[in-house]
Amino acid sequence: MKFNKWTLGLAAVGVVSLISPARADETKISQVNTALSNTTISGYVDLAAQFNPNGSSGGSPNYYYGSAPNAINLNVVDIAIDKPMDESPWASGYHVEFMVGPVANNMGLPNNIRQAYVTLRTPVGNGIDWKLGIFDTIVGYESTTSANNPNFSHSYGYNMEPSTQAGLLGNYKATDWLSMQLGICDNSYGGYGAYNANTATSYNNQTTGLYHPTLMWGPTLTAPDSFGWAKGATLSVATIISGGNVDNNGGSRNGGQGARTFYAGVTLPTPVAALKFGASFDYLTAADIAQNAWDTAVYSTYQFNDKLSLNLRAEYYDGKNLDAAGIYGSYGYSPNYTTLPNETSYQNGTWSSANYANQAQEITVTLQYALWANVLTRLEARWDHSNNDNGLYGFTSNTGNQQQNAFMLAAQAIYTF
Repeated sequence: MKFNKWTLGLAAVGVVSLISPARADETKISQVNTALSNTTISGYVDLAAQFNPNGSSGGSPNYYYGSAPNAINLNVVDIAIDKPMDESPWASGYHVEFMVGPVANNMGLPNNIRQAYVTLRTPVGNGIDWKLGIFDTIVGYESTTSANNPNFSHSYGYNMEPSTQAGLLGNYKATDWLSMQLGICDNSYGGYGAYNANTATSYNNQTTGLYHPTLMWGPTLTAPDSFGWAKGATLSVATIISGGNVDNNGGSRNGGQGARTFYAGVTLPTPVAALKFGASFDYLTAADIAQNAWDTAVYSTYQFNDKLSLNLRAEYYDGKNLDAAGIYGSYGYSPNYTTLPNETSYQNGTWSSANYANQAQEITVTLQYALWANVLTRLEARWDHSNNDNGLYGFTSNTGNQQQNAFMLAAQAIYTF
């Protein structure tokens, strides 16, 4: 191959390299192979059949996964591409996760992206692991991924939490029993740090913008082996402080204070190896109007064998302090239960809806069995009760009276790959 004198001169001083086109293509392929090494593809397909004896005209809570009563539903198809970090001091990696289907639509995920972040490690102390991008929230006992939860349906408490956040999150493992998280995220993503379709919601003919960022932090304690039968027990505490937004004229909304989420969760083994317990507590407050809601839930799991388990959940929700203010409503998008509050619902400061629970309880019983390889199957029964005659579960078809009870039966199958 012939090179001109200018190229030869640059090569002589080391500015360019005289690599043939064929060798250059080989080099590019080698770089691609190196970048893709250790990359994995995983995901799941989630389907369910749901029956609500109350009927679809009124009487069923807006379950996160089962939005269509008395029907067979495709809930979600989830695909994730990962390159985990290695053990090197300056390791890096990434995670990209797409969700399609009704669940993704209900969450309002832009471009169906649930998570997309770069992972980085800085060799400070034991090493700080960073996530930069869009990632799942740090609070909550339950996951957006149904297979990671003990039950098919989600709790009221899950709805009170943001689902996905956009920003920077650091995780530091100080010891085998103590790890800590600290992060900052962008309010402009769905309001108050929750990432969804409301990135530019209209409010009084003006467009929302960033005023104060959202801050989040929390430790996790894990019982060491010296705790005997209680080893592996965990206690997680987390706080999310969301600042208020401004309009496009620079004016502050909601006093610039926003919402606050406080969370605590515990998992506890027992002397009976097959039996485990868990509990969670969520507290959500709208700082500038001094209104709040809270929720607590207890969980139990009994593992009969490596395939069969029985999972129970009992829950109490109290949002009575929100009633007088007439908030949680039509503008803020609630990604899970549209009738219950969460931080995203507080995006516009115009929460006005009477159709939410003041006080409610639910009991869920889930029988879980893994019969086929890679397939998780469940049968679930759930009962919800509202303490208030406020129409949480709609109206009866005959009399128009407001209902205080709702029932659900469901069967779920999840294929994981």
